[in-house]
Amino acid sequence: MSRPAAKARPPKHMVALAVVAVLGLVLVVDFLWASSSSSAVWSSRLTLPTSPAVQAPPVAKENKKDKKPVGSMDINATFADLPAPELKWEEMAGAPVVRLDGAAIQIKNLLYVFAGYGTINHVHSHVDIYNFSDNTWGGRFDMPKDMAHSHLGMVTDGRFIYVVTGQYGPQCRGPTARNFVLDTETKEWHDLPPLPVPRYAPATQLWRGRLHVMGGSKEDRHEPGLEHWSLAVKDGKALEKEWRSEIPIPRGGPHRACVVANDKLLVIGGQEGDFMAKPGSPIFKCVRRSEVVYSNVYMLDDGMTWKELPPMPKPDSHIEFAWVNVNNSLIIAGGTTDKHPITKKMVLVGEVFRFNLDTLEWSVIGRLPFRIKTTLVGYWDGWLYFTSGQRDKGPKDPSPKKVVGCMFRTKLHL
Repeated sequence: MSRPAAKARPPKHMVALAVVAVLGLVLVVDFLWASSSSSAVWSSRLTLPTSPAVQAPPVAKENKKDKKPVGSMDINATFADLPAPELKWEEMAGAPVVRLDGAAIQIKNLLYVFAGYGTINHVHSHVDIYNFSDNTWGGRFDMPKDMAHSHLGMVTDGRFIYVVTGQYGPQCRGPTARNFVLDTETKEWHDLPPLPVPRYAPATQLWRGRLHVMGGSKEDRHEPGLEHWSLAVKDGKALEKEWRSEIPIPRGGPHRACVVANDKLLVIGGQEGDFMAKPGSPIFKCVRRSEVVYSNVYMLDDGMTWKELPPMPKPDSHIEFAWVNVNNSLIIAGGTTDKHPITKKMVLVGEVFRFNLDTLEWSVIGRLPFRIKTTLVGYWDGWLYFTSGQRDKGPKDPSPKKVVGCMFRTKLHL
């Protein structure tokens, strides 16, 4: 009987290779597991755990119609309006032309209204006169050809009107350093020494025999100026050939009220920054830049030191000719305040403010018929008047729209 055949066995070296391969596979699996565990540890250190009870806020949906995030108007457009008693306003005869950034000076019963924009591409170069006694306009006459058309500094001694620097031409053209004086009795114009450098809308007043000019915007129309100069004047004539440097104003910028009261020089409100000419534009096209409106009130005292007084109820600018002094109280009508924080639109002011110079306290004494900036204000026989400027789009929209020449008045009770 033959023996059964034996099974074939693999060579010894093949068995060894198989054992090595199995051990290697085990080592690789172990390494990968360790690596994944290490990564999980680092990940847990870098990423905060999220509780299932806390949910991220929903992403604002886009409104296809105006392409603004829903909720961008959560801050009401009229957020800057302050509570104010209603005043009874009476509409009078409107000005012969509409005006923005004009200037006005009252002498007795006459309101002299100067220059200003008619439109962004047209500026006025004449003077209109409103008579408070019979509530009529008349007596138009021309300004000097080299006199600025807007952003003027202006003040009177009761007969002569001193006109300082300002913007020459429409849009956002450059300023001039030329200064003039008007004799309101003869309607004659004369030159004054030019400012050391041009300025836009500087604060201007007569104080202790000197014509003071300070702040405003520099030649680029945007950078605030801090310089302060004065010139000795009398009866419409300069007593000096050059302007004298004075103590700089603590905060520069244009469009502020400048008042002399109780032998003190006060500068109220204003802003830093303004529209500028678009670089390379042949017409000096206006483009908006950042603006900061403020409520600061500064007073220059006997020691020639600036002191800060209580601020306005809210930031206010474009008020250089929007004030009158009645019974030792400053009355300021309209202006512009901080832009809307979401839409970034300019916000106009509709309140009438009072600053009691005896108590140094501010109050809101009424509301204008609409919000408006660069008003030209006068006071006669118990009536507060305002004319011209740029008004709002409506009761629910304080952004600027139409340039007007209307005249309103209200009986003032202080």
